[in-house]
Amino acid sequence: MNVLHTPGHTPGSISLFIPAEKKLIAGDTLFRGSVGRTDLPGGDSRAIANSIRGKLYTLPDDTIVTPGHGEETSIGREKASNPFVRP
Repeated sequence: MNVLHTPGHTPGSISLFIPAEKKLIAGDTLFRGSVGRTDLPGGDSRAIANSIRGKLYTLPDDTIVTPGHGEETSIGREKASNPFVRP
């Protein structure tokens, strides 16, 4: 399991990537068609976009994304259709 520092929702946000399963536990960083809130203390919309583009969108497109809540998605789906973060 790889720990990815993905600040934005909070300064210390992380996501967990399991390469052997092509699975990402994204917490509150990336959701199906959305991203985590950045309007709370410590949140940063630029940082979350950079985390998603620079770390999550570099994962294989068929990586399954399990968010902190809501429906699963995939990296490929989010790269193609997430209106909040374009590759």
